[in-house]
Amino acid sequence: MIFTSLRSDVDTGYDATMGAMMDLASRQPGFLGIESARDGLAITVSYWLDDEAARSWKQVAAHLVAQERGRETWYRDYRVRIATVHRDYGPT
Repeated sequence: MIFTSLRSDVDTGYDATMGAMMDLASRQPGFLGIESARDGLAITVSYWLDDEAARSWKQVAAHLVAQERGRETWYRDYRVRIATVHRDYGPT
């Protein structure tokens, strides 16, 4: 799941909520990992065992609240992309 976003000027509660969401996601069945970077445009990639696990995460009550707050307050724009990784490799 690839989430890209442009933030609004409102910061209230954002860092605490994102920390809580990362912790909560890491405890969900099928969670494999997460990577994030921000330099103007933020990109967060979360990895899930399968589509069912990713869909289940989308419906977690606390995550639904955070999604709503993001739409209303924290993001000027955002996009969610669902993709499948066919290969993953690097030097280590």
